[in-house]
Amino acid sequence: MVRYQPWFVEPDRPDTSSTMVRTPSGETFDVVDPALANELGNGIRVIKQDRGIFDAMPLSVITTQSVAGVSTLVGTELDVLRFRPNLVIDAADRTAFPEDAWVGRVLRVGRMRMRVDARDQRCAVVNVNPATAVRDPTVLRAIARHRQVSLGVYGTTVEPGHIAVGDSVHIDG
Repeated sequence: MVRYQPWFVEPDRPDTSSTMVRTPSGETFDVVDPALANELGNGIRVIKQDRGIFDAMPLSVITTQSVAGVSTLVGTELDVLRFRPNLVIDAADRTAFPEDAWVGRVLRVGRMRMRVDARDQRCAVVNVNPATAVRDPTVLRAIARHRQVSLGVYGTTVEPGHIAVGDSVHIDG
């Protein structure tokens, strides 16, 4: 999937814009085109929602320190996009994996508050390099061996609010 490139026809109107997808072979399809689903494989059904689902699903949070920590375990620099987070935080705590200590606490990011509910259990998708689609099974093996298959945290929005790149992050409770 990392080799498929989606984009909005009207990026200023994402809720109403058509979404197009460029395939690895260079073909372009509307996201709801059955031909795209056929290319993706038997039984695949592609949908487009008119809004995000971030208010109904957990937020995935990871720190730059955790990405650096697992990169050290693997022996190569890893792209944060490999872990598909909603939020990337550069923590004041410079030790590796600081978000482990946030479980059960509340973070304020910009004007949003979120409760940190649990460590993020990882799957084989972290083995896929988002730039090249090359698989490296040592990534999940390292996370399993040294981190009990967890990296980053999941959280729930407690108080919705605007967040932006560069906003400060505070632990409220």
